[in-house]
Amino acid sequence: MTQQDIRQNFSHMNPMQQQAVFATEGPLLILAGAGSGKTTVLVNRIAYILQSGLCKPWNILAITFTNKAAGELKERICNAVPEGGADIWAATFHSTCARILRRYGDRLGYSSHFTVYAADDQKRLVKDIIKQLNIDEKQLPVKSILSEISKAKDKMVSPQEMLKDAEYDYRKVSVAKVYEVYQTRLKTADAMDFDDLLCKAVELFEQCPDILGYYQNQFKYIMVDEYQDTNRVQYRFVSMLAQKYGNICVVGDDDQSIYKFRGATIENILSFEKTFKGAQIIRLEQNYRSTKNILNAANAVIANNTMRKGKTLWTQNDEGEKIELHTCEDERDEARFIAQTIMDGVEEGRRYADFAVLYRTNAQSNAVEQALSRSGIPHRIIGGHRFYDREEIRDMVAYLQVINNPHDDVRLSRIINVPKRGIGARTLQIAADIGAGLGESIYTVIKDADSYPQLSRAAAKLKEFVRLIDGLIEAEESGDYSLAELYNLILEHTNYESYLRTEKDNPDVRIENIEELSSNIIKFEEDYEDEADLSAFLEEISLMTDIDNYDADADTCVMMTLHSAKGLEFPVVFITGMEDGLFPSIASMMNPEEIGEERRLAYVGITRAKQKLYLTKTRSRMLFGSTSYNKESRFVTEIPDELLEKTGDERKSAFSSGFGNGERFTVGAGRTNASPKAGVAYRPPAVKAGVSYSVGDTVLHKVFGKGMVMSAEKMGNDTLLEIAFDKAGTKKLMANFCKMEKL
Repeated sequence: MTQQDIRQNFSHMNPMQQQAVFATEGPLLILAGAGSGKTTVLVNRIAYILQSGLCKPWNILAITFTNKAAGELKERICNAVPEGGADIWAATFHSTCARILRRYGDRLGYSSHFTVYAADDQKRLVKDIIKQLNIDEKQLPVKSILSEISKAKDKMVSPQEMLKDAEYDYRKVSVAKVYEVYQTRLKTADAMDFDDLLCKAVELFEQCPDILGYYQNQFKYIMVDEYQDTNRVQYRFVSMLAQKYGNICVVGDDDQSIYKFRGATIENILSFEKTFKGAQIIRLEQNYRSTKNILNAANAVIANNTMRKGKTLWTQNDEGEKIELHTCEDERDEARFIAQTIMDGVEEGRRYADFAVLYRTNAQSNAVEQALSRSGIPHRIIGGHRFYDREEIRDMVAYLQVINNPHDDVRLSRIINVPKRGIGARTLQIAADIGAGLGESIYTVIKDADSYPQLSRAAAKLKEFVRLIDGLIEAEESGDYSLAELYNLILEHTNYESYLRTEKDNPDVRIENIEELSSNIIKFEEDYEDEADLSAFLEEISLMTDIDNYDADADTCVMMTLHSAKGLEFPVVFITGMEDGLFPSIASMMNPEEIGEERRLAYVGITRAKQKLYLTKTRSRMLFGSTSYNKESRFVTEIPDELLEKTGDERKSAFSSGFGNGERFTVGAGRTNASPKAGVAYRPPAVKAGVSYSVGDTVLHKVFGKGMVMSAEKMGNDTLLEIAFDKAGTKKLMANFCKMEKL
């Protein structure tokens, strides 16, 4: 096949996309606007490289930021390149580094079974350390210490360097001391945190030029997605790998750089051409996602930022509906408006999954969640209580972690007396102190408990626990048991289900959860087949984020923060709390650089919407226990008036003057149809006087259809109804909030 024939395979792409696909040699920055098809470009660029015979599949490294994105990228690559697509390295930064460290971590003193500590494990370890160092947690909170340690690792600053820089600053000195003990304890436990995965990979490359050379030779072409979200150590990692061939392609959007609080630095993308000499820049500005009105609003807002390379999104899509700016009385009125709008949309034929509710802070979700629940609207909060954060799941995962790495003191401490074995906190602390003095793990100490007089009274119980763990380790290492069978052995030999039934609330729900974990293990084994070992499973779940579990096919409304929404898209989007002091946050309002990041966050939120965008604000809002009266968000005022349709209640008062800006509203009209008109004030559905419901009543709901009342429980001035609908199943609804009539 000639080069011309190969290029013909990509004729379906637009000219700028084709240009990005065909530019294979040397450094390349693809400035990809929201909805411009960047994943399509990445997949096709890889396909073109392979079809052109420029390298083998394993010579390509494609790095993304989430497991979900990596999985989708890999799947699309395999579809585009059936032969060899599976051999491409398509993974997140953390899993790429973990894979390298599993292979060569022994050069830094780690085994191939090292543990990865998640946030909760880190907190437990730091809590233990500050107690050991007699530091007052009120003066120096655990969260603050971990934040400082993370920032230091981002800059690759060691504990010793931090201590030297601290000089006579007591707070900095204390953090540096905790950092030093923290790293020592991690090393003793054969463990790393997420930041270590990156730092240790770079450290490995710096200390072992032969390993760096091996991977530099292997990766002839490197591609990095979401480059605007990279931090310093991630930049260092990819730049070291790219030194030999120089074929580094980064895809990103400076206008969507919103993770500064995680250490991301926008300078990486802004200075790409200076860092990588001779770099090309290709702009992808055609948007395939949103309507013209939505894009014009996004462009108008982001144009007010100064630190940007500059681009203007455009689309061939329809002009679309105007953006609805809805003013509410308070946060409850705002929540009712959202619930009612979703109900109306579903009644007109939309799915619940078409709707997403976005907010600046998690605290805003409470009122909305209550309104959706009362209205019987199925919904899911992304960033809520993750499956792997549940107590019983953490217990079972801790057992698996200890089997994989018995020197993991944090996980061992969690399960040594769960279920109860008569091993108290005092005994555990003595073992930990002995271990700290010897530079050994707790497991090493309790394995030889008879040798320490301080542990003599508890020696028999400790030895019994060691026999349990040793037996499970032996079972795992024998190769005679699958992962699912090993998991069942843990349940059987610990009597964990009996413990849940006798010691815990809601035991049936908890047992369902541990059974669901068994299902997850079985699915993992099916997906990974011969590679499905215990280390791989633990690594996968440790690197998993809540967004990785997002199921776009489930018919539920989605609620999440604006930060979590990046990379997703929905037909209908609500952005709530469009008020100065809330969005942008009050902490950012005096800092132009911080305001710039908040404006990028607004741009991200706006460009999540495909067909319809609602912006909501309130005249007063209770948040964090106090009521505030905020002005309209400056990001709203940056949207041209002709793009907005203004609805809601804008009654003038001493505290609403900031909203004004010439807006005109009609007060007192009821909201009677699904598509609110400009100037119409929204009112929640009125309580139907004289309407009461009893068990056995047949009702007709505007969304769920016909059903029968199964129970009716008085709650204040309302009634909680449990209704069995013919088609929608059983729902619990508040009588005053549901559109329903008795038949």
